[in-house]
Amino acid sequence: MLWQAIDVHRPTLKYQDRAWDFRTADTKEFTHCFHAYPAMMIPQIARELLRRYGQKGGWLLDPYCGTGTSLVEASLFGMHSVGCDINPLVRLIATSKLTSASLPAVDHNVRKLHIAMSGVKRTVPTSTVPDITNLTFWFADGVIARLAFLRSLIRSIKDSASRNFTWVAFSETVRESSYTRKGEFKLYRLPPQRLKNFNPDVFAIFSKKLNRNRQGLAHYLAARKEVKANVVGLDSTQAILPSSANAYDLVITSPPYGDSQTTVAYGQYSRLSAEWIGLPQARKIDRLAMGGRRTTQQPHNSSLTPAIAQIAAIDAKRAEQVTAFYVDLERSIDSVATCLSPRATVCYIVGNRRVKGITLPTDEFVVSAFATHGFAHKHTIVRSIPNKRMPAKNSPSNIVGNTATTMHRENIVVCQRE
Repeated sequence: MLWQAIDVHRPTLKYQDRAWDFRTADTKEFTHCFHAYPAMMIPQIARELLRRYGQKGGWLLDPYCGTGTSLVEASLFGMHSVGCDINPLVRLIATSKLTSASLPAVDHNVRKLHIAMSGVKRTVPTSTVPDITNLTFWFADGVIARLAFLRSLIRSIKDSASRNFTWVAFSETVRESSYTRKGEFKLYRLPPQRLKNFNPDVFAIFSKKLNRNRQGLAHYLAARKEVKANVVGLDSTQAILPSSANAYDLVITSPPYGDSQTTVAYGQYSRLSAEWIGLPQARKIDRLAMGGRRTTQQPHNSSLTPAIAQIAAIDAKRAEQVTAFYVDLERSIDSVATCLSPRATVCYIVGNRRVKGITLPTDEFVVSAFATHGFAHKHTIVRSIPNKRMPAKNSPSNIVGNTATTMHRENIVVCQRE
């Protein structure tokens, strides 16, 4: 094993292991191919953690499940699972990725969509366009007509699994055919010089997504075990419903790196798709997510105090935003800990982000927060994040030309209740 000590005070507990980088791994196997999403956990991490700590027939919890990477891997491994996320679009994606749908039913409905698209020549049949803020700012007229046509077809599908399957392909089609910059998580419009030659083939994009996802679904259905999997729309700071076994045996999760307004803008990334599909609160996700609401509280964990104090000396408002995120993360950990089994293992994949040049020790924060609930720190594995998973740089100040290097490492924190 290739490893290198990182923390000189606890060299045996925190170390870098290059085997966990998975640089050449296929991260789009099974239904993991379904939909791009910011800062996704790669399936190989969940797979290896399940191999080490999973219990076949046991229960896995992912309190920030996103598009369901850990849940899919649990169903392939043989564990029941429950995932929570406040974003309805990713719940839709995760639910579709976990489905035990009838492949013939999916094929039948997809075939009808292909026939309908092939029947469109020059003029697209008129369809109802949903109420979308700044619609023509983000979409060309021809794109709007085609998306509305596809939307009407999908809404008419009676089989819920088939309908969810097609919504996922539609969601990616919305983003790829919009005027948004494809390399950004936040909503930024393409510059004028690129708009001149931007003429997406909506039907071709949609068909490509359907075909790709159908292959992934077929592989998944052939490999998944007969287990239960459920995705719920809970804020992770709320009480999480226990499994039927009354306790979860394993947590594998990757919480947000920070509040959505100043780090990865999950809500902005999903907004246009959510509005086209008609999902609730499409424009409020970033405010509802962790750290999205101001607070006068402080995290009890003292490992963050020096870093937050340094940020406050530079920018008091940013310090407040950072504080709000960690208050919510601590509350979430408190909620998670209450529904775990007496011998549970928790695996948190976190990044130690930098704010105003100050590194926030999120991995230490997670260890300390779980320690208050009787969990001992087993180890923290440090892995490199390939740039293809995260942009090499971002613009935290939103000032053109003012960029900063993003996180290039993340920490897999493993704690066990003693």
